[in-house]
Amino acid sequence: MQPSMQTERDTSRRTRSKTSGASPKWFLVFWLGMIVTGMTATYFYSQHMKTVMLQDLHKQTEAQLKQVQQSYEKRLNGLSVQLDSMQNKVDAFNELLTFTKDNTSNKTDNSNKLYTQLNEVKKQLNELQKQLNLLK
Repeated sequence: MQPSMQTERDTSRRTRSKTSGASPKWFLVFWLGMIVTGMTATYFYSQHMKTVMLQDLHKQTEAQLKQVQQSYEKRLNGLSVQLDSMQNKVDAFNELLTFTKDNTSNKTDNSNKLYTQLNEVKKQLNELQKQLNLLK
């Protein structure tokens, strides 16, 4: 009787170990699948966020460039108006200087004053042209 009892115990142990061995395998496969799924989802989400951020950055950059361009054009137009104004003053001073030069005698010193004013206007004109060239 003893040999028959031992065989029953051995078979019961074997069946228990087989059923308990399958459970950890499925558990590990399940968690491995969850980890891979999580990593894949994280990758795709980060790529999506990267694309969205790049599109937003592009829109902001375009808006800023338009604003800078408008500011540049406005400033350029203002300097152009000032340059035209200064050119008209220089022309007027040249005409006045020519007229005064023709009508001056040795006793009056008006021509020196006009030359001084003309030089000042020319300096301002040169400064405006430099600013205009810098903006271009």
